[in-house]
Amino acid sequence: MSPSAASWRLMQPGDLPDVLRIAAQVHPDYPEHADVFIERQQLYSQGCWVRQHGTHLYGYLLSHPWLLGHPPALNTKLHTLPDKADSYYLHDIALLPAARGSGAASQIIAQLCSQALAENLTTLSLVAVNQSTDFWQRHAFQPANHLVPAGKLHSYSRDACYLVRTVTNTHRTMMKNMTD
Repeated sequence: MSPSAASWRLMQPGDLPDVLRIAAQVHPDYPEHADVFIERQQLYSQGCWVRQHGTHLYGYLLSHPWLLGHPPALNTKLHTLPDKADSYYLHDIALLPAARGSGAASQIIAQLCSQALAENLTTLSLVAVNQSTDFWQRHAFQPANHLVPAGKLHSYSRDACYLVRTVTNTHRTMMKNMTD
């Protein structure tokens, strides 16, 4: 797959079968029901993305405004987004091997920074699993396990790590300069 020919676009309802296939392949130890994906897209469609090359999907991302230090449980519906969200939560990102190393993660993280700022949120947050903490730290996320009860983190996995990244208007300026 040519990295320059692939792009991120907003997820459409018809993408669900491919998204579920990718989820099962990339995150077999963290299964989530289709209803969870459907609900995230209905609650906050602007936070649901897919990585596409030609007619094939190679990845997806689910994200939404949420509460810092209170990651949602896996495989659980949210029902509603909080009125006073104070962080932009990256619920899930999955890239097939063909999309890894292409800059896809950096591209979508930049998009999430812009989205967070558009929502007046100054942090991105996530729970890292599958020994991915180092990856996220390379993208300016910092461990913040102290914000989440240990039992909640362990419900993801024994090595889960809650991570937070500060986002400022400097990120918006950098993104604008990159696109000019």
